[in-house]
Amino acid sequence: MNLDIYVNYPGTCQEAFSFYQQHLGAKLVYMMKHGEAPESRLPPEWGSKVLHASLELGGTLLRGADIPNTEPMRSAYLTLRLDSDDEAERVYALLSDGGQIFMKMEKTFFASRFAMLRDRFGTSWMLMHQP
Repeated sequence: MNLDIYVNYPGTCQEAFSFYQQHLGAKLVYMMKHGEAPESRLPPEWGSKVLHASLELGGTLLRGADIPNTEPMRSAYLTLRLDSDDEAERVYALLSDGGQIFMKMEKTFFASRFAMLRDRFGTSWMLMHQP
């Protein structure tokens, strides 16, 4: 049995997945656009948007799609456990740029670095380094 994470985007899935590839070392496994499907219920202008995509990130498959009128994640977070305080700070700076910070990066009783945020694509993240 495997557990994958599926995130819906409001038209920015490809941009988000490209960003995660470039800055987090993720690997794109699969991507299909709405226009490549045998049939679609979406308007033609959604043909270039993502129907299904898979990205390998941190040993997990992050799956995604573009869905009209999607709301940002509210009560679920993707959690990245990072290898060092410096790496936690680097990823925090990248993901918080243009996003919304819920808890700034700081030392807590359970981690030397911990933060909660929503990136500019609408994905909510918890970042932590636990030495």
